[in-house]
Amino acid sequence: MRFPLNKISFLCLISFTFGSKAQNIEINTNITSQCPIPFYANIANETGKQADESFTILSSTSSIKKGKFAKFTGGVTLLNQDKSIVADELSVNRSTSSVDANGDIHFQNKGIDIFAESLIINQQKKSTSLTSTSYQLNGSAGHGSAKEINIDGNSKTLSFIDSSFTTCYDPVPDWQMRASEITISSDKKSLEAYNARFSLFDVPILYIPYLTMPISDDRQSGFLYPKISTSNSSGLEVETPYYVNISENMDATITPRYMSERGTQLITEFRYLQGLQSGQVDIEYLNKDKKLTNNDDSRYLARFQHIGTFSERFRAHVDYTTISDDNYLVDLGSSQFNSNDAYLYQVGELAYFADNWQTTLKMQDFELLGNHQQSYKTLPQIEASRQQTFDDFDGLFDIYAEFSSFDTSDKTKPTAQRYHVEAGLLYPMVTPAWFLNSELKVLQTNYSQQNISNNSLLEKNISRTLPKVRLHGGVNFDRNIALFNSDYNQTLEPQLQYLYIPEKEQNNIGIYDTTNLQDDYNGLFRDRRFSGIDRIAQANQISWGVTSRLLTEENNEVLRFSLGRIVYLNDGKIDDTDQDALVDKSALAADIFVNLSRNWQFSSDIQYNTDLGVTNKSQTTLDYLFSNNQTIQLNHRYARDVSGESLEQMSLATNVKIAQRWQLVGRFTQDLQGKRSIESYAGLEYSSCCWGIRFTYHRNINSKIDDAGNIDENRDAFDSSFNIQFVYNGINSNKSSNSVGDMFNSSIFGYKRPYFLNN
Repeated sequence: MRFPLNKISFLCLISFTFGSKAQNIEINTNITSQCPIPFYANIANETGKQADESFTILSSTSSIKKGKFAKFTGGVTLLNQDKSIVADELSVNRSTSSVDANGDIHFQNKGIDIFAESLIINQQKKSTSLTSTSYQLNGSAGHGSAKEINIDGNSKTLSFIDSSFTTCYDPVPDWQMRASEITISSDKKSLEAYNARFSLFDVPILYIPYLTMPISDDRQSGFLYPKISTSNSSGLEVETPYYVNISENMDATITPRYMSERGTQLITEFRYLQGLQSGQVDIEYLNKDKKLTNNDDSRYLARFQHIGTFSERFRAHVDYTTISDDNYLVDLGSSQFNSNDAYLYQVGELAYFADNWQTTLKMQDFELLGNHQQSYKTLPQIEASRQQTFDDFDGLFDIYAEFSSFDTSDKTKPTAQRYHVEAGLLYPMVTPAWFLNSELKVLQTNYSQQNISNNSLLEKNISRTLPKVRLHGGVNFDRNIALFNSDYNQTLEPQLQYLYIPEKEQNNIGIYDTTNLQDDYNGLFRDRRFSGIDRIAQANQISWGVTSRLLTEENNEVLRFSLGRIVYLNDGKIDDTDQDALVDKSALAADIFVNLSRNWQFSSDIQYNTDLGVTNKSQTTLDYLFSNNQTIQLNHRYARDVSGESLEQMSLATNVKIAQRWQLVGRFTQDLQGKRSIESYAGLEYSSCCWGIRFTYHRNINSKIDDAGNIDENRDAFDSSFNIQFVYNGINSNKSSNSVGDMFNSSIFGYKRPYFLNN
């Protein structure tokens, strides 16, 4: 029946359609915790009736006193634009503009489902009151009970009197809040509680006179999860982050961090987003470190990051960090960098992109930690490149130009301005079966060097001209084969490259931004051995390599093996004095990946010196994934020459579900050369649908820097820490972090799957 209270007369249309109780429950598992949230079907949709500003009432029987009173019984359903009600009995009073309902009531609006024994709606005051209730917030794990629930239609506020609230669904909730009154505003999408009493496993643990809590995925100001830890370095630590929702495009996090051994540190993070511009400002400040008795200076870290595109063709990027002292990261730690980082990157970049050319202006510097060799800063570096096609020629004309000004704070070192141009023709030919890329270029570099010492080999003005010829081609073969009762596609992909650059003496040029590139299989087919252009290695060499893959019918790679080497047709060095430029002849590089099954995966690469019969570098990883989000990884890495010393390490990393709600994460790294532990990390987490707690233990070598700037050689000194972190699941669960990933990343080396390119 349609029953408009704001009309003068009744519309006496009686419908004998039986209303649904809407008790059919679906399970919504689309939340991070994958825990079930009850979802109640829409009552209006169940009836198939259209609701508007007036009331539509469906029932089996009715009794009407014209113009004054109406009573409905038997599966009563009331539909209105903003609410729906299912009840055993419902009455409408025209004189008071009210609706009363009794018996097994289900009240539903956009934000909540309420089950009650009685209900009163006052249409004039736009208020609704329900008694003896239980409720479920829509799209959220929040639910509870209340002696009385009042709904104010004007302010769109729900008030729960003598109520409870939890996100747990066990018969005895893991945690629960009881309050004299809880109010929920649909505008603010937050919860306010008065005289809140918290209980854990039905045991009272905390009383708070007033608190607020977000109840949606919208950003809300308030306290985040606290973190409690203890360490040898800082003693007892307590972090209480407070999140500030400034506006739609700006927010901040303010974290007081109490350290019993050092004092109270303030950590702030400010983020902004404006159109295609985004950035972040991080400031960490400790006024006085109580542990440093001979130093009253404040300790700080500040970092500014920005990236954005504007005016369609311009892109800007800034990443600048400054720090108070070399041991800040070791002593205090920071989420911005690892404790074993040796330098802080400082760069500002502005790029312009045209249709077929681009240019970049860059300022770059490093803040070194410890007594490391001072690096050069570029103030500025300007790059420009262009590719031009021809109407009657399939090739490309390619040009790259660069100007760099190098400066350093070390007054004993030379400075320089460098002008470099590469220009030439590219002729690429690519088909599905084969490819052949031809390249002919001229490399012209000019240096103007200052502050040259008397006994130096460097010269003030240098002009270096080098031609470069490069031919790189390959063929792709494939065939269908059957192995182990399965069909596969096998490929054979040989490739060959010839590279020629004539010999040129370069010991009269300083080293400003150049270092050796990584040697691996993919590096066999590069056209250079160094990252910069202060050294351009002579080349008269042939690189060969072959790759074979085994692919399933779904094109999944189950096996890949690559083998190749460079055959040098000259002595492979830059000049007679630069011994660091020497590279091994006929270096052999191999790479293998095997997907043994859905659970087993193996990856390895090696660079082997055939002349000396020794391994230069190698890394081998074996992964066993025995269930979703459960894995164990064994990793071995070796390098024959790292700053004059050999390095060999073995790591074991694992995350295992040891019980229904318990997860264990561990990483252990051993130095096989020094026969000592480098790092031990263990994390244990309990997680239910509504809350969790995380325990972590970390023990790693102390890399403290002494007053002279040298790293302490007492490698038996370890730092140890123990952390406790509470995790609140359910509401805002999509903001919960990946616990396994967080714990792995807390260790020095973290966890990497080397067969994934996005690591």
